[in-house]
Amino acid sequence: MFGADADEVFELFDEDDEDAPVIVPTVSYKRKDPTNGHSGPSGSAEKKARASGGDNQDPADTYTPVIADDVAQEVQHQFSVRDSGFGEGAATAQPAGSSAPAETNGAPPASDSANDGADGKQNLVISHQVRHQVALPPGYPYIPISQHVEPEEPARTYPFTLDPFQRTAIHSIQREESVLVAAHTSAGKTVVAEYAIAHSLKRKQRVIYTSPIKALSNQKYRELLQEFGDVGLMTGDVTINPGAGCLVMTTEIFRSMLYRGSEVIREVAWVVFDEVHYMRDKARGVVWEETMILVPDKVHFAFLSATIPNAMQFAEWICKLHKQPCHVVYTDFRPTPLQHYLFPAGGDGIHLAVDEKSVFREDNFQKAISQLGSGEGSRGARGGRGGRGGRGDGRGRGRGRGGKGGADNSTAGPSDLYKIIKMIMSKNYHPVIVFSFSKRECEGNALILSKLDLTSPEEKSMVDVIFKNAVSLLSEDDRSLPQIEHLLPLLRRGIGIHHSGLLPILKEVIEILFQEGLLKVLFATETFSIGLNMPAKTVVFTAVRKWDGKESRWLGGGEYIQMSGRAGRRGLDDRGIVILMIDEKMEPDVAKSMLKGVADPLNSAFHLTYSMILNLLRIEGISPEYILERSFIQFQACARIPELERELHIHESRLEQLVIPREDQVQEYYQIRQQLDQYNQDVRDVLNHPQYALPFLQAGRLVRIRMKAPEDEPEKEYDFGWGMMTTFTKVVPKQKGNDLTAMPEAPKIVIDTLLHCAPGTEVGAKFPKPCPPDVEKGEFLVVPCALEAVDGLSTIRMHLEKLDLTGHEARAQLGRKVREIKKRFPDGVPLLDPVEDMKITDAGFKKMISRIETLETKLFAHPLHTDPELSSLVESFEIKLRLSGKVKEAKRQIQLTESVVQLDELKCRRRVLRRLGYTTSADVIEMKGRVACEISAGDELLLTEMIFNGAFNELSVDQTVSLLSCFTFGEMTEAVPRMRDELAVPLRIMQESARRIAKVSQESKLTIDEEEYIASFRPDLMDVTYAWCQGAKFSQICKMTDIFEGSIIRSMRRLEELLRQLVAAAKSIGNTDLENKFAEGINKIKRDIVFAGSLYL
Repeated sequence: MFGADADEVFELFDEDDEDAPVIVPTVSYKRKDPTNGHSGPSGSAEKKARASGGDNQDPADTYTPVIADDVAQEVQHQFSVRDSGFGEGAATAQPAGSSAPAETNGAPPASDSANDGADGKQNLVISHQVRHQVALPPGYPYIPISQHVEPEEPARTYPFTLDPFQRTAIHSIQREESVLVAAHTSAGKTVVAEYAIAHSLKRKQRVIYTSPIKALSNQKYRELLQEFGDVGLMTGDVTINPGAGCLVMTTEIFRSMLYRGSEVIREVAWVVFDEVHYMRDKARGVVWEETMILVPDKVHFAFLSATIPNAMQFAEWICKLHKQPCHVVYTDFRPTPLQHYLFPAGGDGIHLAVDEKSVFREDNFQKAISQLGSGEGSRGARGGRGGRGGRGDGRGRGRGRGGKGGADNSTAGPSDLYKIIKMIMSKNYHPVIVFSFSKRECEGNALILSKLDLTSPEEKSMVDVIFKNAVSLLSEDDRSLPQIEHLLPLLRRGIGIHHSGLLPILKEVIEILFQEGLLKVLFATETFSIGLNMPAKTVVFTAVRKWDGKESRWLGGGEYIQMSGRAGRRGLDDRGIVILMIDEKMEPDVAKSMLKGVADPLNSAFHLTYSMILNLLRIEGISPEYILERSFIQFQACARIPELERELHIHESRLEQLVIPREDQVQEYYQIRQQLDQYNQDVRDVLNHPQYALPFLQAGRLVRIRMKAPEDEPEKEYDFGWGMMTTFTKVVPKQKGNDLTAMPEAPKIVIDTLLHCAPGTEVGAKFPKPCPPDVEKGEFLVVPCALEAVDGLSTIRMHLEKLDLTGHEARAQLGRKVREIKKRFPDGVPLLDPVEDMKITDAGFKKMISRIETLETKLFAHPLHTDPELSSLVESFEIKLRLSGKVKEAKRQIQLTESVVQLDELKCRRRVLRRLGYTTSADVIEMKGRVACEISAGDELLLTEMIFNGAFNELSVDQTVSLLSCFTFGEMTEAVPRMRDELAVPLRIMQESARRIAKVSQESKLTIDEEEYIASFRPDLMDVTYAWCQGAKFSQICKMTDIFEGSIIRSMRRLEELLRQLVAAAKSIGNTDLENKFAEGINKIKRDIVFAGSLYL
């Protein structure tokens, strides 16, 4: 087992357990101790918690995968590295007009190897680990990978020497065993995918290559077509050569084929899941999980992923799911080492924070932080503030959700970003990708560089040819779109932009130009780092914070790894450069977690959908519980069970060993004391009520203080004993929000009290501690105490003529007087009588006092009350109570973990389906259920309800299509959409149907916010879609809204996919009128630039 000695492993399992993990020794690799700080494929929690996945449907399937071939190989790479020229802190370019960037003092980055060549290069030796494990079904006849014999004629050969991790992964494929390859961007994972394809095609078997997004599928289709020829594409929009041996498709298409029992699935031998870490995506990750569960057991997998710390846990899940081996090949190898620099806003240079050996340079980090705000440079890296994502006019004057923004010219001189790009170009460290976290910011940053010319005349000609060829297929009107006309001048200067708001054809043109080396600077959003294989020499981050929809937070380590991984091109660059622009102070720990942080774990994003439930109910022998029990989220939950069982065993063992003499008597005494404590607390609450306490809160009165200790302190409370009150104040809580109808909170009473505090306590300490009884010298301080902290009001009040306690000596003198008073009353300082003095005449209060007297009599008469061992006996009994509580909680957690996750939600959703008529009480699919099964591109319940309640019957085709746009546009906007009269009524009908579904859901005990559910169907593009259906040009509809052109096209393409599904839904119930209406809607929207073909096809 990874990360444990053999003895440690077998302690977790019974000797007779047939499913106990077996360590299979190997000889080709050097076994490494995985606890040396390296974030390998399985973290400590996974190493200690190998568990079955809650597979309750078939007990015979419940087993723990065997972990074998747990080895690590130390690999050393020698790089011939030329000094970057940046040094420890190289300056940015000088203002416009200067001939060269200025240099600051600073030695080149240190290297372990000092063999410098005459050409200024250094031989840098960097070590990395290739780690291999395999999860095996119990009893599997496994042969160690080190003993693998390669075939005489491999399915594919390469003109270069394979890296160790590539060889290991390919050996797994040759053995017909699944494999997960976890490696950094550009490490060479594609080699493994290509071998899996070649392996299948050589054996005349089908292979499916699935990717998370259509753009990546299109790009991958083109690459594989050139390599293998026998390749097809299925994305929903496009179907090419569906009978090919290798099919490239989106995961949604693959899932649909599995649900419908496609013949293609029977012929598939291998499935390649590219970018498998995308499975943690909240919205679409569940599609990946469904697909992996539904794939037949005979199919093998090649999973390609970025580095994930819990890779082995994922492999164990696959092994358990499909009863087949799953190898994990994990490497932290970067073909090109990275250097990470910081550029402080307004500073005079960049500072090496993490070198190519991944060493954090804290001295350089502190230098960078100290320069924040010290320079005169502009902070114009982010452009103008034209809003939050709309198109605007490029000068920061966009409407609604905002313009593109422009350069920030509020400060004289060039912006920081301008200076950085000038420096990068002068050092020949292009191409560079500049990451920003909004579309507006992306375009604003590009405008900052609009005066720079970075290309040669020959390169400009090539840009012109590629661009004109690409847009030649468009209509003349579409070629005149502002986005196309404005972008070409930037592209000719070697500057590109890439974000989801661009026209799809422009994004592809930019990708092609970047791949051809014709773009020197590319401004991109985070989505560019997903999937597309387009590395650069340098990566720049314009911000260290991003808005995640809820808050502006620091960039996460996993996010930084994914984007910074684009720096450094294999075989072209000796090192990659990453520059992080910072404009606020950050702690070293924050910087380390970002720059040197570990990748995000692959956690399940599984969630139930009605489409999933209905489709599963249609499949014979499979139920929704089947998916739940086999989900990765269930497997991860059950992975905690061994750890919980160990905790339970520890607590139970300690409980058994704890022997308490005369336990029955101790329990009786303890219970009496607990009751007495509770009654005393109740009396104290009454005495401290302002109605009774306020008349006696005067300066000089002696009060006894007992307050709660902070949560992180071992003591439950601080007992200060007697002190002297100096004054009190009423604190009125601030009203939260703007709710004028809310009841105002009662004022809080705060008493300033002179107390004897522990030695060394400073004035104004937040949590002062009382002076221990055995310590004479402490600090007398005035401490603000809540009225609730008063444990007794004395009859004694000191008369003070002048009260000035600001000085140390004055407080000490008064403190000594308090102590003298206490000495005069050896039997205790006299208290105010609740009835005689405080005039509390309530009958309930008198009953409490009587009950206290009875309990005190009972306590004093108890045989243990005078026992010299009483304290230790009570302490032991309290320990037993705590242990009993921990045992009970551990059992509850185990029971909770063993139960199927989301089972209660499934019951609620089934109740909704029955009440709306989609299924019978016996879970048999009704006609409405069959219709809903056809829909996955929109809300299946609402659309089905609208079909059956006739919502579309009286609508024209244009009205129908514009109404359906509410289901395919999901971006947040602030502008109120325009709504023509003929669209207002259909929208209201749809919202009424949505309200009915929400109410039925709430009645079925499903958690749903009615207003939020209705608002999720956004009408922002209804007017635009209506005009498009009526034949308007794209340039015309773009003027009707501030939404980016690319977002409009993406919504339209999703709308076409939804209409296709609705055609099938109407056909399934024989509704020809609706079928024709939806089909005509497709014909109306499917034209011009909105559905222009991909340049990759």
